[in-house]
Formats: sequence, structure tokens, C-alpha cells
Amino acid sequence: MSPNVSGLGLAIDLPAHGSRQMGRDLHQQLRSAIVGGRLQPGLRLPATRELAEALGVSRNTVVAAYDLLLSEGYVFARGRGGTIVSDFLSAPPRRDRLRPQPGRDARLRPAWRAAAPSTPAGAQVGRRFDFSIGVPDWESFPHQVWRRLAARALRGAPRIGASYGEPEGRTALRQAIAGHISFARAIACSAEDVVVTAGAQQAFDLLARILVTPGKTTVAVEDPGYESLRNVLAAAGARLACVPVDSDGLRVDRLPRNAKVIFVTPSHQYPLGVRLSLARRTALLDFARARNAVIVEDDYDGEFRYAGKPLDALQTLDRAQSVFYVGTFSKSMFPALRLGFVIAPPWARNALVAAKQLCDWHAPLVAQDILSAFIAEGHLARHVRKMSKIYSERREILKNALERSCGDHLRVVGIGAGLHLAAHLTRPTSASGLIRRARDAGIWLNDWQQFAAKARKTEGLVFGYGAIHSRDIPDAVRRLAKVMI
Repeated sequence: MSPNVSGLGLAIDLPAHGSRQMGRDLHQQLRSAIVGGRLQPGLRLPATRELAEALGVSRNTVVAAYDLLLSEGYVFARGRGGTIVSDFLSAPPRRDRLRPQPGRDARLRPAWRAAAPSTPAGAQVGRRFDFSIGVPDWESFPHQVWRRLAARALRGAPRIGASYGEPEGRTALRQAIAGHISFARAIACSAEDVVVTAGAQQAFDLLARILVTPGKTTVAVEDPGYESLRNVLAAAGARLACVPVDSDGLRVDRLPRNAKVIFVTPSHQYPLGVRLSLARRTALLDFARARNAVIVEDDYDGEFRYAGKPLDALQTLDRAQSVFYVGTFSKSMFPALRLGFVIAPPWARNALVAAKQLCDWHAPLVAQDILSAFIAEGHLARHVRKMSKIYSERREILKNALERSCGDHLRVVGIGAGLHLAAHLTRPTSASGLIRRARDAGIWLNDWQQFAAKARKTEGLVFGYGAIHSRDIPDAVRRLAKVMI
């Protein structure tokens, strides 16, 4: 029930009669209304008997809620004057306190002064035609298996709850990861080479900590590329060098000679979807070896490949211990898991583990145990096989629909892999204007310009197909074709 209590102007939503949560819910809703300013300081709350009658609950329930608010200081009793909302907890902050104070932010490092959290990628409820990039299909995940493994891990939680874990990650999980990437990506490593992180984003942050000397280290990144990576490196004080990408991937010939760290997505470039050619891979490794530089290989969706033979990972080809391999489970499983890993060269492992310990000590132990069982029992491999078929079908349907309905305006680029494809706009068209019109038509997609550090001469669109059903793709593309005219 949600009665609007007379005198409060507040809808109270309580569970069904007989629920043991009724008193707690009443207390929490009243407290939230006080803290949020909906119940103003000085307001007299209804008498306990009056509120109980209005809500259809026992008076004892209301008395208990009021007593708890009183003990917390949110209200005070005024004898016969009743129960009054306190005048200091819910008062909104003064406006002058909210304004930036001139000169105060000088105490921050320059990279952080104008920083603001970016909006995380994710499928949005209510978007029928959602081509958001980087979003896997959550509905197809084996939830029942995950719940069973979670229950088993939780039963063992009392044995691990009284101690900290290893910064590099649980041994069982590192063994499972080593076996998984050996099978899925032909990378030979052992558990000793694996450091577990809170997703790829933390991996980038940790690598920046150990590889970047603020104001001195030149770091090369792909352009267009992953904006959050550029932000991490800028915050670490790196001197960024944005290197262009063409149909063969990173332009190795455009790398600055003083680059000491190079971040690259060789298997499925983010966001253009091309792969780094074998000749460029060899040239990149030669560059790193000759200049004592290191390479960070971001293999964010390397498990999903639908056509052609995959090229060896840079980590596999490396003979000079120059490559850090970064993997994540955000695309093969789900982003909220927040677990990834780094395969580090032996000379850097201790520094990486120390940085992880200083950052957050270790990843959640129960989540690690669930994931290690999920991998070791073969569930991840089965899930990847299943999703490869689903994503391959969606990509083919999307590619064919774009060629059929938008062929005069778009040309698909990149290889058959990953969870997105890119398309070049072949006619003079503003991609940002097109995207606005598409959203008015209920279609959500990305402009590849938004991933670029420098303005590109060509414009294009990026279509993710993890969050949209195959059956909806043709209709979405037909609607897109109409707004292109």
C-alpha cells in the first residue's frame, strides 16, 4: 500500500501485513524523507496513533520507528508538542558552499582539476534499438549456474572471511585463467604470471603507476581509441602521443622515437574493428626491443572471432619480455563482475603486485572463488562457444541490413570479431547530427569521432550488437535509413 499520509504529503509504501520488515521500512522511508529535505526541519510528525491508523499498522510499529529516529537524532520530542523533525540534519547546503572556491583546486594535480566521472557503458532499460558499444548479452548468461556456484562459494566464506587474500589473486583463479587463455588465445603462461585486477580499467591504472614517470614518460596510444585509457594515463602524468590507425591497425611508422610505453588493441581495434597485421606486429615488437620500450596488449574481446584464422597474440610472439597482456571478463561474461587480469613479464611482476596491494589489497575473495569454479568446470568455455554463434549471427544480420538499407551512405569496415562493428559514412554527413536524429527515432549508437583524441577527416558510426536481439536489427536499420535521407 502507498497511502499519502495527511499532514506529511508523503507516500509511504510498506510491505504486506505480517512482514517483519514493516517497521524497518517505515523507519527508512521517514529517515530518507528527512535527509532529503521532503520533511522540513520543524515539521511536527503525526501522532503515533494517527499515523498507525492512516497506514493500517499497529501503533507499536510506528512507536518503534519514531524511537529509532529519535535515537539517531533525526527528530526530537517536545512533550505535548509531539515529535518534531530536527533542524540541522536535513537543512540543504548553502549555495555559497557549493560554488567552486577560486584557487582551491590548485592543490590538485592538473589532470584532476576538471575531471568528472564518465558515464559507464551499459544496456539501458526501455531502449528497443540499442547498439551501445561494449555491452554483452546479459539475458543469455547462465544465471542458474552462476547462482549455484555463488551459493557454494558463500558456504565456504567463513573459512576465508577472517584473513586478507593474496594481492595477485587466489591461486585457483590464477590457475584457471592461465588454462583458459592457453586454450582460447594460445598464450603459454602459468599461474605465477597472472595478476588479478578489478577489470581492465584497474589493470591500466596499475600499469600506469609502475611504468609512467610523471612529466617524463611518453606513452603512445591508438587514435581513435579507448578514452578512459587516455584519461588514466593523463592522470598518471604521462606525455601522450596519439598515433593514427588505418586498415592494418596502429601506424607503427608514426610512433614517436621516444615512446617508452605503447598501448594497442591488436586483435580487434577499439573502435574501428580492424586487426594489427602480422607485418605491423613484427615491426612493433622490433620497435620495443630496439628502444627498450614496453607494449600493453589490450585483448578486451579476443574470445569472439567469427571469420578467418586469428593471428598470434603479441604476448605469444614476444621474445624480449616486452609485452604486458591485459584481459577482462566484462565482454565474455558481464561488466558488473569487475574482474580482469594482467600477464606480466617476470621482471615487472613484483612491482605490479605491490601496486595492486597499495591500491585495494586484493579483489573480493568470494567473487574470485565463484569465477575460478566457473572457468575450471568448463562453463566459461561453453558460454563463449554459445555466445560466439549468437554474436556471429547478429553481426551478419546487421552487416547485411546495413548494406541493403544504408549501402549508399555506409561502408562496413573491420573484421568479423568482437561485439561491435564500425561503418564509414561515404557521403558528406554530420555523424553527430545523424546520431541525434537516430535517437529521436529510438535508435542508440555511437559516433566513432567520440573515441578520437584528434578530429578525424572521415566520419563513421559504431554499432554494438550485444544488447540488441537479432529480430530487432533489420527494423532498427530500416529506421536508421529513413533518418539518413
